[in-house]
Parts: sequence; C-alpha cells; structure tokens
Amino acid sequence: MIKFLDLKDINLAYQEEIEEKLLTVFRSGQYLLGTETKAFEKNLSYYIGAPYCIAVANGYDALRLIFRAYLQLGVLKVGDEVIVPAHTFIASILAITENNLVPIFVEPDAETFNIAIDQIEAKITDKTKAILLVHLYGRAVFSDTITALKNKYSLQIIEDNAQAIGAAIGGKKTGNLGDASGFSFYPGKNLGALGDAGAVCCQDETLATTIRTLANYGSKEKYIHDYKGLNSRMDELQAAVLNVKLRYLDAANEQRRKIASAYCREIKNSDVLLPTVPQNAEEHVWHLFVVRSKTRTVLQQFLKENGIETLIHYPIPPHRQNAYPEWQQLELPLTELLAHEVLSLPLSLPGLDQLVKVL
Repeated sequence: MIKFLDLKDINLAYQEEIEEKLLTVFRSGQYLLGTETKAFEKNLSYYIGAPYCIAVANGYDALRLIFRAYLQLGVLKVGDEVIVPAHTFIASILAITENNLVPIFVEPDAETFNIAIDQIEAKITDKTKAILLVHLYGRAVFSDTITALKNKYSLQIIEDNAQAIGAAIGGKKTGNLGDASGFSFYPGKNLGALGDAGAVCCQDETLATTIRTLANYGSKEKYIHDYKGLNSRMDELQAAVLNVKLRYLDAANEQRRKIASAYCREIKNSDVLLPTVPQNAEEHVWHLFVVRSKTRTVLQQFLKENGIETLIHYPIPPHRQNAYPEWQQLELPLTELLAHEVLSLPLSLPGLDQLVKVL
C-alpha cells in the first residue's frame, strides 16, 4: 500500500540532527519559552521576511489570537464582518466565530480552489473590517486587487498560511503579504513538528506584543494580567525539531513541485480533472495535490484496490457542518460541488510511478 503520507519516513530523513537537538533540550531542563523557541521565532521571521514572529501552540490558536488581538486593540469590534473563502478547512471559520466576528463567505475560483478575488468587493459592506486569505492546498493567493481593496475600504489583510509555507508571489513569501498571518506546524504540514505547533507573523510591533501577551494568559509580567488571555505556547522540543527541518524546507517543497509536475504531465485519465499549475512555480508548494472527479467514490475505491491511499480535503464545507446550523440555508454551489468532487493524491516519490501507471 502506498500511504497517503508516511510521517515516519519523512522525519527519519533528519533523524540524526533531530535526535541530537531533542537530547540537548532534554538535558537542558528548559522545556518552555527557552532558547530553541526564541531561535525558531528568529529563524521563521527571517525566512518569511516579516519583522515579528510569535510561536504558539497550534495553527488554530495562531488565527484566533490574531483576531483576539485586533479586538483588544480596537481595530475590530464584536459583530464586524470578515471576508473568508467558503472552500476551506473549518479552522479558518472557527477562528472568526470564536471571536464573535461574522464570516462572510466568498466562493472559490474553479481553477485555483482559492477565494475568487473578483467576487470579494461585492461582499463588502460598512461592517467589513478584514479579509482572511487562505492559501489553500499550498497555492498562494494575492493580487494588486487585494491591496486596492485594503486601501479603499481600510481593511486588515490576514493570511491563513497553514498550508503554504515557502510559497511566494513576486518573490515575497506568503505569510508576509498582508498585515498578519497564522502558521500551522501540524505533523502533516510541509514544515511539520512532531506534535502540534503554530506561529503568528506580523508587521506591527503593537500587534505582536498584544498577541504574545494574550498567548501568555494575558500577561507581560508574571502574575500581572492585562487581558483575559489564554495559554498558547510552543514547547522547546517542537521548536527544536522545526529549527532543524526549516533548513530543508525549500528542498522539500521543490521535491513536491517535481512530483506535482510529473502527475500533471503523465496522468491522462479523462475522469480526472488535474489542478492548474501556476506559470511561476514559486506560487505553489503543493501541500496537497487535489484532483476533481465526477466519479470520486469509484475513483477512490479503484485506487485503494490498486494499493494507493487517498484522502478527501474536505468532504463537508463549513456552512454545511452541524456546528453552524444557522448557515444551512446558504447557497454556495461551487463550494458544495468541490466538496463532492475533490480527491487528494499522495505526494511521495515511492508512489509516483505506481499511481501514474494505474491512472
């Protein structure tokens, strides 16, 4: 069986360096808010190009802390609207509603799967205060139109960069395109930890300080709490692993690009609609290779019978989840169509030849 994702093999490639780092942390007796976390914040900030970086517990916390900080600073207020893609993982939406803000859904672009930029302005009202861009499946989404909308309507541009670390537009990396960005280092991500971990990058020092304070129980100084905060910290062990793997991220992303290019070149099955490849390779890091098929169930079963594991990202859109009964009547036809057609193929060299041969 070709696994969809073999995390053990991925991490064994860095075994010696990771084990050395983990042993160093273990022997240090410093397991939280230590030298490895500080080093990772510095390293990620340099890699992304953003001036400020705050390591947090996970990608969901990264997003909800951004919105919480904007509320605390008065940039946002309860009830404000946030433009968000309808086709996304539910964490993007939860971060908005968790902060008593209102998500306004925009349908995806049929080719890129990202938010349809040309549909955003029609959704903007006098309550709209932010746009949450999701670089879905590893493909960057940004344009001069986004900048124009930001300036015209005084909007905050927030990036959900959980799936696209290393992608870039015009040489500028995702996570450094807007005002603030959230990262996930869930083990299956392109830059994955050995457990949960996340980070926020941003442009503004006051925002960065507020996020760091909120993530530490609302405290800048021990036992003095300025805000009703939460506990969201990256531990030293995860930071140590990420410091190792960050050095190899560009090479790992390049390998994903090569596999994706081979799929797009070699797969000829008329029942499989392949993803579009951007002209500039830097715009996509292929966190997922997502095809569409009107006979997805048959295709997935066929691949399983031929020893190839696949997954569906995502089978139920946020507005159809039981968690949000108030949205059940929303009509988002393309989002719902994609939920019924998308299928993610494994992005691993061991499965490349077999999958291409089967399809």
